[in-house]
Amino acid sequence: MRVVSLFSGAGGLDLGFKLAGNDIVWANDIDENACATYRENIGDHIVCEDIKDIDIKSIPAADIVIGGFPCQGFSLANLRRSIDDERNQLYKFFYSVIKTLKPKFFVAENVKGILSLGGGSVIHQIEADFQDAGYMTSVNLVNMADYGVPQTRQRVIILGQRKDIADDFIVSLPKKTNSKNPDKDGLPKWISIKKAIDRFPDPDKENNVLNHTYSSYKVTYRNFTGHRQTDPDKPSPTILARGNGKGGVCAIPHYNGKRRLTIRESAAIQTFPDNFYFHGTMGACYRQIGNAVPVHFAQLLGEEFKKVEDMI
Repeated sequence: MRVVSLFSGAGGLDLGFKLAGNDIVWANDIDENACATYRENIGDHIVCEDIKDIDIKSIPAADIVIGGFPCQGFSLANLRRSIDDERNQLYKFFYSVIKTLKPKFFVAENVKGILSLGGGSVIHQIEADFQDAGYMTSVNLVNMADYGVPQTRQRVIILGQRKDIADDFIVSLPKKTNSKNPDKDGLPKWISIKKAIDRFPDPDKENNVLNHTYSSYKVTYRNFTGHRQTDPDKPSPTILARGNGKGGVCAIPHYNGKRRLTIRESAAIQTFPDNFYFHGTMGACYRQIGNAVPVHFAQLLGEEFKKVEDMI
C-alpha cells in the first residue's frame, strides 16, 4: 500500500507501517528535530514545512493517509462551522487531504479526551465531516498494553474507508495479543516496564547505548502525572510529550526511584528499535518519543492493511 503521512513527528506510525511492508511515499512535519530524526531512521521523503505552505495537489496519490490532528479549534457553540475555525487548520488540512486525494483508507490517531469533548459532540462532528467526504468511519479506543506495548497508553484510532470500496469495513484493528487478566482472556499478560527496559546498562556508567541519557529533574512522588511511583511489574504509565503544565517534558520516574527514564528507555517503552537515533536537545528527544504512536502497534495495524491489499 502507498502511504502518505501527515503530522509525522519522529515517525513511530510510519515506521510501523513500513515494517509491515507498506510504502511511505510522502510525509510532513514542521518540527526540525523530528524531521532530522525521521530522515536518519526512515527516509528522505519527509517535507519539513508548515502545512500552510503546502499545496495539497503536490502530495502524491496514496492508498492510505495516516496521521493525527489536534482538536482545540472545535467551536462547541457552532460545530458546523468548526472546520473553518482558524485554530483548527491542522484538522482542516487533514480533512482537505482526504477529500482531495481520496485515498482508499485513512487512519487518524488522537488522545482519549477527544471522545468526551463537548459531551461527545466533537467526535460525532468529525465522523459527519468524513461521512460527507465519502467515507465510513470506525472510532476505537485502544489501550496499547493490549497489543504487546509495555505501556498503559490509551488512544483513539479512527479508521476510515472510502464508501465505494465495499458495503462494510474490510479492514479492522488487529486482534489483541495481551491482557490485564490473562486467565480470563486466555492471552499472555501485559508486558511489564521491567521486562522492557531491564536489559539496558546503568546510564551513569560508560556505555555505547544510543540516547541513553536522562533528565536531572528530581524524582518526587505525588499524585500527579509524571510524579507517581512506577511499578516494575506493571506496564509503564503513559510516556509523556508534556507534563508540567508549562509545556515542558516530564520523564516518567524509573522504577528504581533514583532517577527518571532515559531517552532510550522511553523509546523502548514506545517500542522504537534500539538503533533508532533521536536528534535534538534532551527535551526535544523526550517530546518526539512522547508524541509518537508505539511502533509495534503501528506495525500490527499496518499488517491489517496488507491483508486486504489484494481485495481492492
